[in-house]
Amino acid sequence: MPKRTKIVATLGPATADLEVLKDMVRAGLDVVRLNLSHGSHDSHATMLELVRRAASEVGRCIGVMVDLQGPKIRVERFRDGVVELQRGAPFSLDAALDSDAGDATQVGISYKNLPSDVTPGDILLLNDGLIRLKVERVAGTRIDTRVEIGGRVSDRKGLNRLGGGLSLGALTEKDRADIQFAAKAGADYLAVSFPRQASDIDEARALLREAGGQGGVVAKIERAEALEELDAIMAASDAVMVARGDLAVEIGDAQLAGVQKELLRRARLRDCVVITATQMMQSMVHSPSPTRAEVLDVANAVLDGTDAVMLSEETAIGAHPAKVIEAMSRICEGTERYQHFSRSSGEARDYAYIDEAIAKASIDTANRLKVKAIAAFTESGATAMWMSRIGTEVPIYAFTRHPVTERKVSLYRGVYPVAYEPAAREVVNHEVAEKLRSMGVVEEGDLIIITKGDIAGMRGGTNTLKIVRVGDTQ
Repeated sequence: MPKRTKIVATLGPATADLEVLKDMVRAGLDVVRLNLSHGSHDSHATMLELVRRAASEVGRCIGVMVDLQGPKIRVERFRDGVVELQRGAPFSLDAALDSDAGDATQVGISYKNLPSDVTPGDILLLNDGLIRLKVERVAGTRIDTRVEIGGRVSDRKGLNRLGGGLSLGALTEKDRADIQFAAKAGADYLAVSFPRQASDIDEARALLREAGGQGGVVAKIERAEALEELDAIMAASDAVMVARGDLAVEIGDAQLAGVQKELLRRARLRDCVVITATQMMQSMVHSPSPTRAEVLDVANAVLDGTDAVMLSEETAIGAHPAKVIEAMSRICEGTERYQHFSRSSGEARDYAYIDEAIAKASIDTANRLKVKAIAAFTESGATAMWMSRIGTEVPIYAFTRHPVTERKVSLYRGVYPVAYEPAAREVVNHEVAEKLRSMGVVEEGDLIIITKGDIAGMRGGTNTLKIVRVGDTQ
């Protein structure tokens, strides 16, 4: 059986080759990520054409996630490109300083309201937390700090406040233009960076719909404030991402492991798809094999029930894009052999929809019978998504006539898309069984579960669960 955990990989200069992309797809890639913090719309559109060609030639369905840059605060540029900050030295951040005038004593900042958001005693973190600055004084546009932990810093490095609390919104003007691009490109998912509350997700979804996009919306959890609004953000989102880079900088490394586990637990309880991201296989940017720590990091996310694990620099600029996917796929498959699921979801809440009840009853039945596969007819992907929330080793095949739904479910744990045009009702069970048999999933005499609705093509219309034996279907 193929791996249940899905792999998201970031595209970049290292993947700008058709054969490389085909190798990545063969190795276990499920969803590609276009990081709009880098590159142009034209370069991303060109890369997307290559991806779709690679997927078609290999015969796989690959989803597309467009990731917005968001309001990431950055220092501006230094005259010499890089400076060395010494521990104990004074260093100033000045919103009024020319963007190219930085040196070892001061630098400009992209977020001009930062002086209004900080007070003496605050800790500011540069370059993913590697450099630590303590605020001593705020005067007008200038923030005077003392270097607590020094090091090299170069142009446009990220800047965070320990503990969060910055007032800037989630969507910039660049993001709004990028949402137009995502809609035009047919993105299956739009990832929103640095949301603070559910309304940020609602706004992004409304802008995507206005632009004609039909993709789901992913909330990247990377602000401390987002943790306080987590349930509401999950309710507003199609998926959440544990974006461990900026999140760790804001909450501190010591809190990250516990927060990640809690995020995964709550996402699955709330029927929200969840992605675990950032530095999962970082050594493979250069190395052809992962460290043991990286193996355990990926494995722990899998054991905790993540839907997907994500690669960033490892594939975007790494030396071995296909090898890193192959290694991650191998780790996922190996870990899943030791993952023992409970028989039911353990939830006490009532079901809100008939198709949700059918989906979850199907998994409970599959876990109690020796069922070989589940075939879920789905228009929107919702039935397959609900099935994937409850632990099972039984593969879930999402039968759909919609290419958009095929790509959407490619992110769901344990769900595999199958392109299928509904047949006449009297032969549909036989056709499904034969399709699964032709795929090598089932054999004569195996039990399968089929879920469908009385009216073909009706969204949310799944109301039937049928258990059939391969060979006995008509």
